[in-house]
Amino acid sequence: MESVLALDQGTTGSTALVIGADGQVLGRGYREFTQHFPRPGWVEHDAEEIWRVTLEAARDAIAAAKTVPGTLGVTNQRETVVVWDRKSGRPLHRAIVWQDRRTAPACRALAEEYGAPFLARRTGLVWDPYFSGSKMAWMLEHVPGVRERVEGGDAVFGTMDSWLVYNLTGGQAFVTDPTNASRTMLFDLATQAWAPDLLDIFGVPLRSLARVCRSSEIVGEVSPELFGAPIRVAGIAGDQQAALYGQACWYPGEAKATYGTGAFLLLNAGQELNRLDPAATGGLLTTVACAADGSPAYALEGSIFIAGAAIQWLRDGLGIIERAGDTADLARKVEDTGGVYFVPALVGLGAPHWEPDARGTIVGLTRGTTRAHLVRAALEAMAYGTRDVARAMTGAAGVDLRQMKTDGGAAANDWLMQFLADTLAVPVARPDLVETTALGAAGLAGLATGVWDSPEGFAATRTYAGFSPATERESEYAGWQRAVEAALHWARARARAG
Repeated sequence: MESVLALDQGTTGSTALVIGADGQVLGRGYREFTQHFPRPGWVEHDAEEIWRVTLEAARDAIAAAKTVPGTLGVTNQRETVVVWDRKSGRPLHRAIVWQDRRTAPACRALAEEYGAPFLARRTGLVWDPYFSGSKMAWMLEHVPGVRERVEGGDAVFGTMDSWLVYNLTGGQAFVTDPTNASRTMLFDLATQAWAPDLLDIFGVPLRSLARVCRSSEIVGEVSPELFGAPIRVAGIAGDQQAALYGQACWYPGEAKATYGTGAFLLLNAGQELNRLDPAATGGLLTTVACAADGSPAYALEGSIFIAGAAIQWLRDGLGIIERAGDTADLARKVEDTGGVYFVPALVGLGAPHWEPDARGTIVGLTRGTTRAHLVRAALEAMAYGTRDVARAMTGAAGVDLRQMKTDGGAAANDWLMQFLADTLAVPVARPDLVETTALGAAGLAGLATGVWDSPEGFAATRTYAGFSPATERESEYAGWQRAVEAALHWARARARAG
């Protein structure tokens, strides 16, 4: 049976899965790597360590599967950037991670000089250290020798997909894909190419950047000595877009929500950019995703800063639950929250409100409030926050939400999934394999090499648990909106007071 090796290079570790043509996981490997915090707000990774642990995870997965796959796909933490010597392959500095905030002053200055609409319409992004371009500019300015080597053509910049593929192919393939390129602040959404004027703004030479290939395309061959046989590298996508593809959200109006510490929502907005105004999306990002055949499509992306972390806080901060898995049973013990709403703005509010000064707010407490009410309110907040973002997305894209597919830790909570379906008033579907990021990379790669003869053939390997709307939740959602307004009012009044 044919199989695909999927490498999922994440922020804290690298996962490798060998996935058979029937969709079954034949082997799995996982290795963590070191987080470096050289200064407050700075976050770095050792790119050579990432390469080493990814290789080890891949070998573990292959050993468990007892077969060497003929196809490989890569998915990766987005926006993290490494610079390396083109000839030796050695990094010239630690990779600067997407979480790093060192370029915040530079981004503020650029926002004042060029304005938010300029960048949004070109790239779908905002002037923020989150994205890659300012990190490259920082390296050019602050790392000794980098500017000279880059401008001389001896050094290159790459996101982690480029770094891994470069090493996998022994330096023969220096590529990225549109989903990763669209997270750099250097890639034009309309032309699907590196933008010369943005390269000039950040001072990044065009020849220092990777060739942009399709997300589903054979781009090179793994050096045979790495795994004992040659493997075709045929799929690349950033982690959230890979999850969208792995969930088979290929058409406008299809969306996925990944629940972890926070929550990432992506909505497929189709293949026509003229349907969108990236500068008028209500705090959402416009990004490149993948259509069914792996060609570029567009997606709207929104982030909820706190999702599962609210449950962790109830457990570790307040001590009112022992295990996250207890929450569903506690929520069922009460008919409702008794009028309690929990706005988990523990680190500010993300999309669609974008209020960094907001803080966690609980309203509606009475003498009758119990821990079950608080737990249920925390779970309900995930559903309400999802609806906030989904509503902003569908309005900006001019499409109707067809279905919400879910993954991540909280998706295992059947009670929450049913409440989510009720709140969104659309079906919710949870896949049998929740590692949809790696699955998406495998699907894109396997489509290019014939492991699956069609996107539908790939999707047919998955089964879903379905949750259909059963109860109308409009009045409860209206109460949530009032609670959010209370949190926003507190933040803004506090800011006015100084």
